[in-house]
Amino acid sequence: MLARAARLILPALWLGLIIGISLIETPLKFQAPGMTVPLGLGIGRLVFAAMNIVEGVVALLLLLAVYRSRAPRPERVLAIAVAAVLALKALVIRPMLHGTTDAVVAGASEGGSGLHYLYIAADGLLIVGLAVLLVLAARSLLGAAREERPSRS
Repeated sequence: MLARAARLILPALWLGLIIGISLIETPLKFQAPGMTVPLGLGIGRLVFAAMNIVEGVVALLLLLAVYRSRAPRPERVLAIAVAAVLALKALVIRPMLHGTTDAVVAGASEGGSGLHYLYIAADGLLIVGLAVLLVLAARSLLGAAREERPSRS
């Protein structure tokens, strides 16, 4: 029962994390009075490192929940896909961004790397994937609940 509930709770939590940090906090941070690009990038590096750790834990728990509850194949495949996008984002794209952000923080560059667009695209894929995963999980769980209800004759 817990694994089935986690199939709804975990993608919603993960989606909320991405919306809160990537879509709300990050753009607003650079509008704060006195915020410089190097300072914003330094803060962002800390925040996104922590976020990626939390995302990794949520992704592992989600994969476990999907398999423990015997979720339908489309849901399992999509859960693996969003975990793969996270791995790409955290293990490939973020490390590639370190050189760019190091140069900006050190004052050697003004920034503007196209690599940030890859990170944004990965977050976009995660947002879409997690939203679809929520719909699939809700449909599956509602169908299972209907089947478990005793029929009234």
